[in-house]
Amino acid sequence: MRPSEPRADRLDAMKHRPLALVIDDSDDTREMYAVMLRLEGFAVEEARDGREALHKAREPLPDIIITDLAMPIMDGWETIRRLRADERTRRIPIIACSGQTFPTRTHDCGADALIPKPCPLDMLLLEVRGLLRRDAAA
Repeated sequence: MRPSEPRADRLDAMKHRPLALVIDDSDDTREMYAVMLRLEGFAVEEARDGREALHKAREPLPDIIITDLAMPIMDGWETIRRLRADERTRRIPIIACSGQTFPTRTHDCGADALIPKPCPLDMLLLEVRGLLRRDAAA
């Protein structure tokens, strides 16, 4: 949007940006993912652990969730399980990021994709775009 466009048009365009929820206990990792997503046109909400994420995932509903698996308070496994159990959030695509790879367990707990850490940003962005396209087609 150009600054010369009417303010109402700019605000309307901002409302239609996809919303990503980034969950990670590492401030640096969360910020790195958030900056990349914002540069790609996403609105971003951040959470430090699963408990905080559950509150942020319900209003407004994110279009996609990216979560670490190893976190204090509530880990990513439990967070994903609870998101999938909630009617409001069960269909949101979820990408799990982990320094350990458990593809079967990740699939079993409801994540749509697993990306190993350190997570290459181009790989993460490809996965985000692919899941959003798949979700839109469904």
